[in-house]
Amino acid sequence: MTYTPTLSRRAALGLIAAVPVTLASPLILRSASAATPKVYAEDGIAIDGTDAVAYRTEGAPTPGSADFAFDWNGATWHFSSAETREMFISGPEYYAPAYGGYCAFAVSQGYTASTVPEAWTIHDDRLFLNFSRRIQRRWARDIPGNVVKGDANWPGVLA
Repeated sequence: MTYTPTLSRRAALGLIAAVPVTLASPLILRSASAATPKVYAEDGIAIDGTDAVAYRTEGAPTPGSADFAFDWNGATWHFSSAETREMFISGPEYYAPAYGGYCAFAVSQGYTASTVPEAWTIHDDRLFLNFSRRIQRRWARDIPGNVVKGDANWPGVLA
């Protein structure tokens, strides 16, 4: 099953701001990933504070709250309710996005990139996030092939 959410203003602005990064040389990307943490967590908050469980229960990205936080895998995860937090605690490997919440397309290409909550897909019962809706469309052209490449690259892209 594949979900295709719509492009948000935040995602569009993130894409514009990231153009210089996408033009960076592979040497710079390799150098920047040398100390990459296991989970995409800006300021220590996983996946921009979005409730990872809500992608499955609500079918949409839902902002989490520090009131319902849980530390796992080196990051703090926020949830929209005590119920979704408890669901995550009972099976974090199931609910957490693949590749630590880094852009699934980037990982399939051999590097890491940040993500936005609006660019997501559930495929073969796994949650994948992408850098932007534009990159998500590239990811969607061959999700099974990109998953094979991403699985082969993960977690090696962190080193």
